[in-house]
Amino acid sequence: MMEEPLAPKSAAGKASAWVSEQGSKTAIQLADISADEQQRSPLQDQEMNRVLGGGLVPGAVVLLAGEPGIGKSTLLLQVALQQADLVTLYVSGEESAAQIKWRAGRIANPHNNFYLLTDTDTRNLLGEAKKIKPDLVVIDSIQTLESPMLEGAAGSVGQIRQSTADIIRFAKETATTVMLIGHITKDGQIAGPKILEHMVDTVLQFEGDRHYAYRMVRTLKNRYGSTSELGIYEMTDRGMRPVSNPSEMLLHRKDEDLSGSAIAAIMEGIRPLMVEVQALVTPSVYGTPQRTASGFDMRRLQLLLAVLDKRGGFQFGGRDVFLNIAGGLRIEDPASDLAAMIALLSSYNDVAVPPHYCFAGEVGLSGEIRAVNRLEQRIAEAARLGFEKIYVSAIATVKSKNTGIEVVNVSKVEDLYQLLF
Repeated sequence: MMEEPLAPKSAAGKASAWVSEQGSKTAIQLADISADEQQRSPLQDQEMNRVLGGGLVPGAVVLLAGEPGIGKSTLLLQVALQQADLVTLYVSGEESAAQIKWRAGRIANPHNNFYLLTDTDTRNLLGEAKKIKPDLVVIDSIQTLESPMLEGAAGSVGQIRQSTADIIRFAKETATTVMLIGHITKDGQIAGPKILEHMVDTVLQFEGDRHYAYRMVRTLKNRYGSTSELGIYEMTDRGMRPVSNPSEMLLHRKDEDLSGSAIAAIMEGIRPLMVEVQALVTPSVYGTPQRTASGFDMRRLQLLLAVLDKRGGFQFGGRDVFLNIAGGLRIEDPASDLAAMIALLSSYNDVAVPPHYCFAGEVGLSGEIRAVNRLEQRIAEAARLGFEKIYVSAIATVKSKNTGIEVVNVSKVEDLYQLLF
């Protein structure tokens, strides 16, 4: 493993581009630390508020990563412009000041507490931050920064690690919230050393299909909140519009009943969502049947097909199978198993599932339908959207009986097949 050599350190900055004014630190008793130091600053953007766990934490360092052109810079610029009560320093190493001013005028109204710096030198960045004393620093992007304490081009492993270390030290010692924009590689990993994700407090993944207008912010790591939250946006010519009711966005209302479609009641963090699972099963033209999944775990699809083959006697071995989550969403909730399996059987038999039915259940290897958590919230969301029946596990218990929707308990996949087909 090759390591990038450190350049000789100057006398002016022995260990970092950020020179601490606090000198050497001493140990403090936990009881003497004020809890007010970690008081959050709520954001105007409710979707970003959700994924961060309730707002900005002083001294926290947040990394937002995503594909090129997905809208990372637009999102954080919009968040910064909305917070007129916070002094914000926006640092860009990728765009000119004129470009950012033009985009800012398009998405929000600039305020007097917003400062812009177009530089890539961490020493200049931290020097300006020391003068301005901002509440929030946004850096676009961490891969463009260069530390004067280290040789090497911007974006190299050593430069990213050193620049991030300087910024984190500044954030912790001044109680300044820092939001970093990061690039990802072609295989979807965050560019730079893996230690970058360990160093920061929060890692957010910004994702979405560029052919759709919708974008998702998913929490991968959060020291100050839940790691299973999801924020949904719609990209418009005025910036990112938060989607407050994603279930209606993810459901496609059809004029006629078509086979190969089922509705799953899933949870993303504490938010219930109703998503449409689409399947297409056709005879294989080639020697090896195709298996394609979009927005659904491929290994989970293979498992469901094996259960249908072994427990139900359905021969998928000579058929191509395609599975898609409508709206460009990527789901990980095991409760989507049941809807995926029903969509596969619907396409296999070419029989439509009634559009006012939905499903919430995990499928086991023996074909049993297992209970899922937060069932009451899933049922309430289904009832609110006008669904008439929801199929759940036979061992699931529902505390509230007056939900306005019929709850059907089913123990095995073959029992559900007999009910529907």
